[in-house]
This record gives sequence, structure tokens and C-alpha cells, in this order.
Amino acid sequence: MYDIITAIILGIIEGLTEFIPVSSTGHLILAGDLLGFEGEAKATFKIVIQLGAVLAVLVLYWNRYMSILKDLATFNFKAKNKLNAVHMFLAMIPALMVYLLFKDVIKRYLFGSAPVLIGLIIGGVLMIIAARVKRKVTAENTDDLTYKQAFGIGLFQCLALWPGFSRSGATMSGGLLLGTSQKAAADFTFLISVPVMLGATVLDMYDSREFLTSDALFLFLIGFITAFIVAMIAVTTFLNLIKRLRLEWFAVYRFVLAALFYIFLL
Repeated sequence: MYDIITAIILGIIEGLTEFIPVSSTGHLILAGDLLGFEGEAKATFKIVIQLGAVLAVLVLYWNRYMSILKDLATFNFKAKNKLNAVHMFLAMIPALMVYLLFKDVIKRYLFGSAPVLIGLIIGGVLMIIAARVKRKVTAENTDDLTYKQAFGIGLFQCLALWPGFSRSGATMSGGLLLGTSQKAAADFTFLISVPVMLGATVLDMYDSREFLTSDALFLFLIGFITAFIVAMIAVTTFLNLIKRLRLEWFAVYRFVLAALFYIFLL
């Protein structure tokens, strides 16, 4: 019963934190440590429930995904004035390659409270730099993105493989530094989240298949559904918030969270 309650709590945390640049993975690791929710299968659980929250983006951006798939089917790959599958691929491939090469090292050394706190701080510093460095905005919305900008954002997304950095925080910071508006960076971040998290979930579940008992799968389902429901409720508010609120405010939250956990957990 305790594991079920814990799964629900973590699902709520995931649904609330996935769409703001504060690192949902970092929050799940820290909360899991506090609740004693640890182990190989439970590490995979934290990835799986992220997909539940991210699928809320699939619902929200359904028409956009269908447009991208339609262009893919008709081989319409214009680099200008239309976001297409090539942009998505270029943004996804760097983090995918790094993850495949170093996933064992990442899980062994970075999925702990201390690395998460470091990631929160360094990621917060990056966000402050990105918000304050003045760049000429060449992409007001996602349709203005060039292939070069999409690939550059993908390189920044590699930083998010360090729990605590935040995928949205890293990619939005990269977008701002590469000349996108905050709105364009946020929209593109959410759009690439579905294929990225779907791939990560499939890979993690395959790697942890020996630990996936019926009890574990039941917890996965509870956390997945909870995260999806909470994310659907929160997504509109948070999407509007992240497009308007400067990244420095999220960085301050990260610093405070890291300080509190350092004092009371470590």
C-alpha cells in the first residue's frame, strides 16, 4: 500500500514539474530518496511516468504533430517557414546518441541526490546566462527555426541527461542563446519532448525488463495515469507561464530547492 501511495505522490510531482524548467527527473530522484522509493525497477519507474506527463503535450499539440507527419509522408522538408520532421530529428539525435553511449555511466553516477543538487545549480546558472545575454532574435516562433538552430538546441538537450539540469531548461536556454524567442524555444521544447521521452521510456523498460514484475508494472501504471491526469490539468497554465516568465525566476527556485535539500537531506 505504501508503494501505491508513493507512486501516486511521484506521479503528482511529475505532472506538476515536467513543463517548467526545474527538472522533473531531479524532483523525482530527491522525492524518491525522501520516501525510500529506490531500486533498479523504481529508477525505470521515474522515467516511465515522465512519459505519462509528456503525453499531455501530444494531446495539446495533436494538430501540429499531424501536420509534421503529413509533411514527412509527402517529403515536404522546407527549411524555412515551416517546422518539419527534419527539425525534430536534428534536435533529437545528439541526446539519443549520448544516451546510448553513456546510459550505464549516467544511471550509475548521476541518479543520486548529490549529482541532482549540482545539476540544479549549474542548470540555474546556465538559465540566468541565457536570459541575460542579448542575442538578435531570428526565430519568433517554431516555424522560423532553421535546421542549424534545431541541431544546436539538440546539443544543449544533451545536458539534460544529467538529472537536475532539466530538459526544458537546457533546451530553452540553448534556444535563447541561438537566437530564438522564449516562446519559440518553449514550443519547440514541448514538441520534441514526446518522441524523446517515448524513446527513453522504451529503452529503459527494455534494459530493466528482468525487474518488471507484475507488481512493478502495476506501480508503473498508477504513476503513469496520475502523471498524465495532473499534467493535463496543469499543462495550459504552465505553458503560458513558461512563455512569459523570465528564466531567472525558475533559476532562483532551483537554487532554493538545492539549498534546502543540501541542508536537510545531505
